[in-house]
Amino acid sequence: MSEGLQFGAPQFLWLLAAPSVLLVAWFWRVWRRWSDLRSLRAHRTTPISERFGVAGDLPFWLCLLLASAALIIATARPQGVTTVVGRAGVDIVVLQDGSASMHVTDVPGNRWQRAMTFLRLLGDSLSWNDDRLALTVFAHIATPQIRLTRDPNTVFFFLDHLFVRPPFRLDDDTTWDTNLEQGIAWGLRLIEKDREIHGPSPNAKLFVMLSDGESWSGEVARSIELAGQAHVPLNVIGVGTLSGGMLPVSLDADGVEVPSPGRSRLDRPSLQRIAAAGGGQYFELDRDPDREIANAIIDAGRRQAPTTTEEGQVQELYWRFLAAGLGLAMFGTVFLRERAELALQLVAVLATAIALSSVLW
Repeated sequence: MSEGLQFGAPQFLWLLAAPSVLLVAWFWRVWRRWSDLRSLRAHRTTPISERFGVAGDLPFWLCLLLASAALIIATARPQGVTTVVGRAGVDIVVLQDGSASMHVTDVPGNRWQRAMTFLRLLGDSLSWNDDRLALTVFAHIATPQIRLTRDPNTVFFFLDHLFVRPPFRLDDDTTWDTNLEQGIAWGLRLIEKDREIHGPSPNAKLFVMLSDGESWSGEVARSIELAGQAHVPLNVIGVGTLSGGMLPVSLDADGVEVPSPGRSRLDRPSLQRIAAAGGGQYFELDRDPDREIANAIIDAGRRQAPTTTEEGQVQELYWRFLAAGLGLAMFGTVFLRERAELALQLVAVLATAIALSSVLW
């Protein structure tokens, strides 16, 4: 945060020329007094040593000059403008794996519900002032659920609605596929659509993918390259365990149960390679605390966000110069010796204060 100074009535500042000229005259007068004192001490002989003031009543006139300069500045209405320098927010696009393997129960609830629990905490960790979040779910195809929004109520409503199960049915063959290419493609489309509707955003953009890494298909390398070209790093969060669990039972076209096709395990090496290729970080639920994962992702996004400047409120500063001017005028009376001069100066200070108060207020 920085502060600047501006004037509401700068046309009065030219009046400062008068006290500037008088200040030069004051220094000349001080020099003349010192010269006279040296001459007097050299040529005058008295039985008692005389003591002369170094400046006499000249300090009073200096205070008066400074007071007049302060009052002129106060008349020009100085204003302090506060400029707040900060950073833009973050746009987080969540790529949520919704394939059949996310139904495996090797984590509390199942992998899908565990991911929804983390996303709710991620939403709680955002400031929602400039931060935004979007959500797309992918299996063989991708379906956007939430466009980029800074409304936390919308995000939490959808997370609560999707908590029980993914939007893809287990009976569909396509649910048993995990097409990361489609997920990233839809994530990029969400960002492009937001740019079309709301214009360019200064927010840093990043992908957060939650998956178990099971049964990848599609051109993964190509999709990651597209995200890199758009300068959107891909952070990966693994959901599941290395020991894994049995894949869910599905129904065929006749409604007959199809036995589980086998066991699903967290493919950690595959997810780590994807995070490294995408320029992001790899995390793993239940290995790292959820809060630390959320904060690390948000902090990484904020470091990429550009700096922004915002003009703060304009604060009137004239009263400070007015008070300083009156204070200097009253302080200068300490150097006066004659009571008549003192009375006249006090009356002048009081009259000036009343006049300026009626003008400025």
